[in-house]
Amino acid sequence: MKGTPVSDTNPDGTTPGQAGVPPVPPAPSAAPTAPPAYVPQAPQPPSYGAAPAYGSAPAPSYGTAPAYGPGAGYAPAPYGAYAPVKTNTLAVISMIASIVGFIWILPFIGSLGGVIMGHISLKQIATSGEKGRGMALAGLIVGYAGLALFVIGVIAFFAFFAFAASQGVRYSS
Repeated sequence: MKGTPVSDTNPDGTTPGQAGVPPVPPAPSAAPTAPPAYVPQAPQPPSYGAAPAYGSAPAPSYGTAPAYGPGAGYAPAPYGAYAPVKTNTLAVISMIASIVGFIWILPFIGSLGGVIMGHISLKQIATSGEKGRGMALAGLIVGYAGLALFVIGVIAFFAFFAFAASQGVRYSS
């Protein structure tokens, strides 16, 4: 009803909200009502960006280091980031050759091979950062000890035969 004056009273003469009289609900209107200011929504999963092209690895995202972590300036490494450090092969062979040369049949060759490979492996370890420095040093020490014992043995061998030859043979009949 257009043009009807609006009053603060109900058709029965009472005002809305009076004691004993329930308020009259407003008439439904055809116009849509505005949504509330905040509408809670379900949490969304994090966006990881576009998938990398075939054959390329995505750039790692490290985040921030926790307070109890490795310390300032270090980002936590992703799973599997630490590759095992390789042991120098010549250091292992140097140690084995020196031990075999010290104990077994070919003392000079084994000890000499252990010393040579020990020096080469120490140089490689210093430049490449591989493991095995202790084994290379063990090969050197045992190899030099084996060579020293070999030289002492050769000197003793020749000294014994020189002494025996100087004594001469004394047969009496």
